[in-house]
Amino acid sequence: MSQGSKGGERTIFLADCQSFYASVEKADHPGLENRPVAVAGDPALRSGIILAACPIAKQFGVSTAERLGEALKKCPELVVMRPRMQHYIDVSLMITRIYEEFTDLVEVFSIDEQFLDVTGSLAIFGDPVLIAQTLQQKVLKQTGVKVRIGISSNKILAKIATDIWAKKNQSGIFTLHPSAIGQLWAEPVSKMFGVGSRMTAHFAKLGMYTIGDVARTPLPQLKQKFRARFGKQSDIHAEVMWRTANGLDDSPVTPGTFDTPPKSIGHMMTLPRDYAESSEVNTILMELTEEVCRDCRRKGYMASIVTVSCMCSPFDAPTGFSRQMKMPDPTNHTGTVFQAVKQLFYKFWDTMPVRRAGVMLSQFVDDQTYQLTLFEDQVKARALEKVTDSIKDRFGNAAIVRASSLTAAGQAQVRSLKIGGHYK
Repeated sequence: MSQGSKGGERTIFLADCQSFYASVEKADHPGLENRPVAVAGDPALRSGIILAACPIAKQFGVSTAERLGEALKKCPELVVMRPRMQHYIDVSLMITRIYEEFTDLVEVFSIDEQFLDVTGSLAIFGDPVLIAQTLQQKVLKQTGVKVRIGISSNKILAKIATDIWAKKNQSGIFTLHPSAIGQLWAEPVSKMFGVGSRMTAHFAKLGMYTIGDVARTPLPQLKQKFRARFGKQSDIHAEVMWRTANGLDDSPVTPGTFDTPPKSIGHMMTLPRDYAESSEVNTILMELTEEVCRDCRRKGYMASIVTVSCMCSPFDAPTGFSRQMKMPDPTNHTGTVFQAVKQLFYKFWDTMPVRRAGVMLSQFVDDQTYQLTLFEDQVKARALEKVTDSIKDRFGNAAIVRASSLTAAGQAQVRSLKIGGHYK
């Protein structure tokens, strides 16, 4: 429907779902409409972190990513809902389909944020604010979720318009015209997209406290400041910050963003308790390796680089590492990757109890075109894994598990009930 603008200024939306997970739960449970609601993991499994809090809960000081125990101290009446990740994904896709009624240029940015290019839709549906209001009404009516929409001429300005203004005003809509960039420059640098607390502290050390301080610094001079603080490889980072502060973004709204080949495939697991024994650690490393290799096989890749990461207790002063190595041949064979994973892990593990572990594969080749090594019977191994993958695809991840996963250390059966670390 919308094919963009070849000449003039584009009209871009960033649509953000307010407190998405909590909003979905409130929509599904009408009795919670006027109560403080948060979605959080299970504290017994160390996943008791607030994933989303509704506006009422936020009035009590409850915030995303804080521990559930701390949130309950602030708001004893807090209604805590267990996450339902598959349901949230389904609602997100429903919202995408609503957006696609107005433009075919919809780019998923996250589960609760999407970019829309409505440049070609203005002649059909009216001015940008009218389209934004119509979208809000349709999404609210069909899903119960409120949407805030930032409007501008490119993606970065639309994102900023949403984060700084649309999320705060009554209408949930804000238009940031490129000519009004001064509105952005007056804001503290901490509000700039891509700037967290650590980067805010770095900018303060450089004498930059507002977004305008960054924007008005000539790019060559900003690069010099970054090099002095971060090293010679920081030129790209400096330019990204400078372009963001100046609201410069040429990237198009691209449907199917997640259809592009990934740069890496990985899984990480926070353990229900500290694992100190090698036998328990090996169980977790094998389960992670199986998940990662299966994902690679499903997507048709073989990897050359394996990365292993680990965080060890105590919580207040953790130790850990993240190291990678190149394997002799590209592979997605679980056994082969597992040997490399163990080699890396035991080379760098300080033997402190393990709280969290991760395995990641990268540097991919197509598994249909790569010539298999003559020194390993990969053909037979691939055939066996193809059978087990098909059984899991049909009957679930827990249909076939290794004997080690049935021990007290195993987490495969619990993880089979989850998506992204949270229950489906």
